[in-house]
Amino acid sequence: MNKSSVRVYLGVFCLALLTACSEDKLPLVCLPESEVNQTVDVSGGDFKFGDNRYYPDEGPVKVTRVAGFNIDKTEVTNGQFKAFVDDTGYVTAAEHGLSDVDFPEIPPEFRVPGSMVFVAPDLDKPSSPATWWQFVSGANWQHPEGPDSSIVGKEAHPVVQITHADAIAYAQWLGRRLPTEAEWEYASRGGLEGASFSWGEESPNVGASKANTWQGRFPYNNMNEDGFIGSSPVGCFAANGLGLYDTTGNVWEWTDTAYGPDRKRDYGAEGYDPQQPGVTVKTLKGGSFLCSDNYCQRFRPAARQAQDTTLASSHIGFRTAADITAYLDL
Repeated sequence: MNKSSVRVYLGVFCLALLTACSEDKLPLVCLPESEVNQTVDVSGGDFKFGDNRYYPDEGPVKVTRVAGFNIDKTEVTNGQFKAFVDDTGYVTAAEHGLSDVDFPEIPPEFRVPGSMVFVAPDLDKPSSPATWWQFVSGANWQHPEGPDSSIVGKEAHPVVQITHADAIAYAQWLGRRLPTEAEWEYASRGGLEGASFSWGEESPNVGASKANTWQGRFPYNNMNEDGFIGSSPVGCFAANGLGLYDTTGNVWEWTDTAYGPDRKRDYGAEGYDPQQPGVTVKTLKGGSFLCSDNYCQRFRPAARQAQDTTLASSHIGFRTAADITAYLDL
């Protein structure tokens, strides 16, 4: 990234940090300027990768070694992604739409520019993932819930509606990459060996709020005990032991590791999800503001989710990483 890119990259965030809401509203930012645009060097080592206590695809636990690496303290924000777009003119997949040549099997109404958006069901209506998630024409990173929504005033919120390729493009602009699943989980654990959560064993909803998750009965009632219905500005909750924010909840995060339901098998670079046969899938980590105790307990370091690499949504973002040697040589 050239010097002008750096100035744009930092300038957008400084502007966001100087912005505040009125006293009766939540602040637009949660981190002081000293915490913005920071990364953390994580020393390599061995750790217990996975968990045998929850979902089958998290096990078996295996002692795994990771080399030292560098990782973002926070999820990439709207302000950061805007700096990238302003500098490069990049257009995301959701803004492009899908061609009939590359995706002839997809109905025309789903090939237009747009993306997937969570829509909470009515209390008296049947409910299933097929009704919660709707393709919304015009939804993209600047309009996360559709053309009538906006990120204005949300520069410090994590960017969403990002495909795997979009995330890679941003990372490469900075001379960085996406973390592997093992790196992400190792960093998320914050030095706590084998703990259920990034802070230990206590549930996110016990005591003071520890992360932006769903409180109440999903998908009908979010009790808003943590102060947020959707995403929150990055860093609104305490950092883990390594200084990383929001590795629990807020938005799911892309990794560069192919997903497979059985870790004892090699599914190749395209991965495999039995619910999406023939689709290239990467592993998401961390859960999101939609994860709840009654439906999705994937707000843990070991939790994982398969995601179609070409599909963006209103609760998926990312953070970047780098090899420490490469990072120091920049």
